[in-house]
Amino acid sequence: MSGRRINLIDTTLRDGSHAVSHSFTVEQVKAIAGGLDRAGVDFIELSHGDGIGGSSINYGFSAVDELTLLRAASEVIKNAKLTVLLLPGVGTIEDLKRAEDTGIRAVRVATHVTEADVSIQHIRYAKGKGLFVAGFLMMSHMAEPDKIVEQARIFEAEGVDYINLADSAGYMVPDDVRRRISALKESVSVPIGFHAHNNMGLAMGNSLAALEAGAEYIDGTCRGLGAGAGNTQIEVLCTVLNRMGYDINADIYQMMDVASTAVEPLMRRPQVIRTDSLMLGYAGVYSSFLLHARRAADRFGIDIKDILIELGRRGMVGGQEDMIVDVAYELSKNKL
Repeated sequence: MSGRRINLIDTTLRDGSHAVSHSFTVEQVKAIAGGLDRAGVDFIELSHGDGIGGSSINYGFSAVDELTLLRAASEVIKNAKLTVLLLPGVGTIEDLKRAEDTGIRAVRVATHVTEADVSIQHIRYAKGKGLFVAGFLMMSHMAEPDKIVEQARIFEAEGVDYINLADSAGYMVPDDVRRRISALKESVSVPIGFHAHNNMGLAMGNSLAALEAGAEYIDGTCRGLGAGAGNTQIEVLCTVLNRMGYDINADIYQMMDVASTAVEPLMRRPQVIRTDSLMLGYAGVYSSFLLHARRAADRFGIDIKDILIELGRRGMVGGQEDMIVDVAYELSKNKL
């Protein structure tokens, strides 16, 4: 453990976008991205919460076009890799081409945990352009380790720089994480990363479990700002890793300053585990469904817990946001 190099990916300006309804401004982006870069974060991810191309009626419109925000971030980032998330089917290669012109240096191509094959053309394009590329498996609680290994090998065959496993629902407990990360470490030759959500209060514990199992890339957000109950709180993570003797590039005091001066003032509410976000984790529901489910519950006058349990029962995944209203409508009719 001691001395092992860990790469930190800050996703405040991507996953945190969910928590502020995609309302980041140019000024906020410059303050956060510039601060994170000076603090020594390795990667700074900026996109609509659902990735580049996500600004839409289905996922929520961005207050400021992400290309404008990427250009603003590129002006202040001197050392970190400016990174975008791309979900094939939400974003396209054309979206990635436009993002390239803003100065990005890395892309994480994200698919459902059983659908890595839909990313192949996007990965090939990005690798051909010399970008740092990660394959990103979402909702990883929905597949057992052997299936995850099968999917990871698709990424490995395409030459990705690392493979990231995401607990998108905040459903897993540390042993779930250890089993999946350990299986990947034993089966593929590229580095492994992990992205946690805190819906059941386990983001930090799960991140440490991933590190103990051999992960070398860890995601987090300032003040934990993110979908659902948020993500691993990155300034806390940096402090813990420093105490544990891991080698990180980030300065813990500067990370604390960015969180307190640039991020906390724009937060609409403290990033705590409310009943509805706790239910996301319990039911195994995609964290970005939360705001959609809240609106549907209000619209149809039903308990959000019932909506989330039904979404989990149906195994609904990212990209099916439009179905949440249908589920809420059906539940409201059943109440009559």
